[in-house]
Amino acid sequence: MCNNECDATTEELAHPPELMFDTEGRNPTTFWQSTSWKKYPKALLVNITLSWNKTIELTDDIVLTFESGRPEQMVLEKSLDYGRTWQPYQFYATDCLDAFTMEPKTVQDLTQHTLLDIICTEDYSRGYVWKYDKTVRFEIKDRFALFAGPRLHNMASLYGQLDTTKNLRDFFTITDLRIRLLRPATGATMVDENNLSRYFYAVSDIKVQGRCKCNLHANSCVYDKEKLSCECEHNSTGPDCGRCKKSYQGRAWSAGSYLPIPKGTANIFRPNVSSLGVANRKEVAPQVALSTAPSVHVANSKRDCECFGHSNRCSYIELLNTVICVSCKHNTRGQHCQLCKLGYYRNTSAELDDENVCIECNCNPFGSVSDRCNGTGFCICKEGTTGPKCQQCLPGYLWDDGCKSRVCDNELLRCQNGGVCVNNVRCSCTSDYTGLLCENPRCKSEFGGCGGPDSGQAPLTPPSPRRLLLLLLLGSALLREASCWPALL
Repeated sequence: MCNNECDATTEELAHPPELMFDTEGRNPTTFWQSTSWKKYPKALLVNITLSWNKTIELTDDIVLTFESGRPEQMVLEKSLDYGRTWQPYQFYATDCLDAFTMEPKTVQDLTQHTLLDIICTEDYSRGYVWKYDKTVRFEIKDRFALFAGPRLHNMASLYGQLDTTKNLRDFFTITDLRIRLLRPATGATMVDENNLSRYFYAVSDIKVQGRCKCNLHANSCVYDKEKLSCECEHNSTGPDCGRCKKSYQGRAWSAGSYLPIPKGTANIFRPNVSSLGVANRKEVAPQVALSTAPSVHVANSKRDCECFGHSNRCSYIELLNTVICVSCKHNTRGQHCQLCKLGYYRNTSAELDDENVCIECNCNPFGSVSDRCNGTGFCICKEGTTGPKCQQCLPGYLWDDGCKSRVCDNELLRCQNGGVCVNNVRCSCTSDYTGLLCENPRCKSEFGGCGGPDSGQAPLTPPSPRRLLLLLLLGSALLREASCWPALL
């Protein structure tokens, strides 16, 4: 092993990073080597970062082969945003509790429910004896086997999970990979401070197997101008075939599907449909065939716009990357004409593409607050009104272009003092009484009072002629008597 024989300035003795990715099998083995741990006890920290500038889906184990002893502490990390942020993939240590305060586990301890857990393993950090002990793995296939079986015979189950579980797809997807080497191999002994040049990292090979993420809309991925790019089909475009081509936005973009197994389904993107007419529809999307995934064929599409047959016109809103239906018919509305317009409700016995899918509310204009109803067809009623369409009155109310409060009747709410109930909404009182039920006497004479039989006050009547004559004589006598009084000086 190289120690004093390493010299980066001499081609024969140099061990640059590119030797981790050259063809192996040559003798002697080529490898990259770090500097020695000459600053001990300060940690010897080295990062190895792999960047593809493209989204990659892992299909096999990540395998690191060390020419020196395997590191005693190491972290494998991934990025999904081109290195802006990082998440741990797996921790490696000779003692997980001491290094990372984590219980040691192996991939065999994982289940379908814990597959996404980040674990620390001690399997790959012990000193090596044989050649195969130089490798460190991140086990992709063992995780696949949790769904596909030990020999990966049931790939349909795995593809079904990948198709329906975004977190699972994201777990096996990367844009960058980072290997953080935290402590070199020491041979399970105390560090020999007199011979620090023997402690370093040396990696002969890094193997990462995967495929370009093209959302099942491409058959191949090419490397051009130092960049990987999907050769998109199905009228899709973008680095990952993640959007529709311009003028092919007749339906919203979506990824292809692994289902149904074995051929899957592709979401073919149709030409835009506008008031000016329909673009050329003769173009047929070819099949997608990926090396490690089932081929995807184009499903037959009955419509250019997904409007359930209530419109044949769509509009693409580029800002929202959304396609909406235009001029929905049959009393429908919504992005896909899937809702009923105001004043209508869903006919649950009809399919969404039925012309009679929406039923008019028919709310009574006098008894309802508006012409709108809920999802079961019931209208919002005014006070005193009831019924599905607000066409009936509650007890105590009477219909008269709407429900009005009942004032009187000939049974319990009788008009008093000779009053007559008119249409149950008012009492017609005699001239001597007033009030809602004719219960109050009316004041009408300049000589009379407002007393009634129930008021406790006798009603006032005009004086008789005899009494009037006596009052006049008494007043005259009082005036004469007052005129005879002497003056007081």
